[in-house]
Amino acid sequence: MSAHPTLLGRARRDTLADALHRSVRRQPDALALTFAGRSWSYAALEEGANRVAHALLAAGLIKGDRVLAFGQNSDAYVLLWLACARAGLVHVPVNYALRRSELSYLAEQSGAVAAFTDPALLPHLEEALANPLKLRGTFHGGQEGDVLTWAQDERLNLSLPDVELSGEDLAQLLYTSGTTALPKGAMMTHAALHAHYLSCLHDLDLSRDDVALAALPLYHSAQMHVFLMPGLLAGATCHLIASPTPDTVLPLLEGQGITSFFAPPTVWVGLLRHPEFRTRDLGRLKKLYYGASIMPTPVLHEIMEALPHAGFYNCYGQSELGPLATVLRPEEHRERPASAGRPVLNVQSRVVTPEMQNTAPGEPGEIVHRSPQLLTGYWDKPEETQAAFDGGWFHSGDLGYLDDAGYLYVVDRVKDVINTGGVLVAGREVEEALFTHPAVSEVAVIALPDDAWIEAVTAVVVLRAGATATGEELRAHARAGLAPFKVPKHIHFVGELPRNTAGKILKRELRERFAPRPDTAQNDEENP
Repeated sequence: MSAHPTLLGRARRDTLADALHRSVRRQPDALALTFAGRSWSYAALEEGANRVAHALLAAGLIKGDRVLAFGQNSDAYVLLWLACARAGLVHVPVNYALRRSELSYLAEQSGAVAAFTDPALLPHLEEALANPLKLRGTFHGGQEGDVLTWAQDERLNLSLPDVELSGEDLAQLLYTSGTTALPKGAMMTHAALHAHYLSCLHDLDLSRDDVALAALPLYHSAQMHVFLMPGLLAGATCHLIASPTPDTVLPLLEGQGITSFFAPPTVWVGLLRHPEFRTRDLGRLKKLYYGASIMPTPVLHEIMEALPHAGFYNCYGQSELGPLATVLRPEEHRERPASAGRPVLNVQSRVVTPEMQNTAPGEPGEIVHRSPQLLTGYWDKPEETQAAFDGGWFHSGDLGYLDDAGYLYVVDRVKDVINTGGVLVAGREVEEALFTHPAVSEVAVIALPDDAWIEAVTAVVVLRAGATATGEELRAHARAGLAPFKVPKHIHFVGELPRNTAGKILKRELRERFAPRPDTAQNDEENP
């Protein structure tokens, strides 16, 4: 006779709270997290999260309610996320740079009934919220309904709340960036994120000996779900900071004995160009992770030469997968530095034609995935969900190809491929060619409408400090390694490239800025 289903379910339960609790039991006194001079042991972090969870439930929130998190990095931000997972609430992380209509859309589309923010961002939240909420609070600052205050309130219950949960319950709505359409909320369950954490632990060599620096925004799935959460499950120590500015990051890498650090290519370029990069002692930095956008191969070679003792990991994926899909490991970098690696433990990937047939090695196609890490759909968007899973595989929207050994190469986002004169050009290939010019610090290649060419290959360039170059010089440099139709028709010089708070270059803004105007002549070069 089998056990009672409810009792069996409780005995086999494996939520995110259960996973972290096991880590806490292994090393309750070990240092888990630091932020702004505050330190949390594993036991204290769990106790604080449980207190916050009880406070949320006492305020009238019930299982399944969506909770908007609109704030910058802090220990309180982590505590709210952990508390939501314990209380059966659905955490909705939001880019803290959003304002008015953008923020209002996410609040309304998710059906959020509670929202938390930093005191400095409270006016923006109040301006955006049209509907009344059950609960409106802050992360820190000592106000009423304050996460950090709850976490330290000894009157609140320290135990795990008694909420019926399973791995199939929603833990988070991860909104896509919305570069071409309105953002979509990827529904991530406890089980999907747990499967994702296992892949990260297995393929990124995370361990309890790691001393990690977390500098990227926690609203972004990479920092939260590839590094912070798997690191906590491993028993590592995480030093959390508000933002990845070189002036802040470099002293911490040296002074805190950081062994593990993740950043997108734009941040690595900023560190590499900083005058202190080669004067700091970074000898304890053993694991260097990069991802979120494509790393230019010349930049990667430059960093590898500067830090020969470190192991490099290229992480590729997207939020709908948790987000990690493939990894190029340290021992694979020398032979295939431009590759995104191979699928992680819980992911199966293919590159396919529009008819869902496998492409031949070297032949580009769309990258598709199968995985227990995947979203269960887009929140309240059945048609978009159906399209994303067409053919029984999740469609990434990325263009790539496999080599003979099964290593993945990401060419570009499908929407960013340039149609010039009927021939398709990947912007990444042009960027790689321009990056090899000694005067180029950063470059982004975009498509602009063109009467003769359909779309014109256009480069937006940031020069290195003190360097000079003309558009024609850069075009001549590109011609040495590119077919003529790939050489940029237009080159614009700027002081900096626009990027979001996660470090991704905003090509949409560049397309809008440099789009040809009918009443003006096309200016081939624009100086900063």
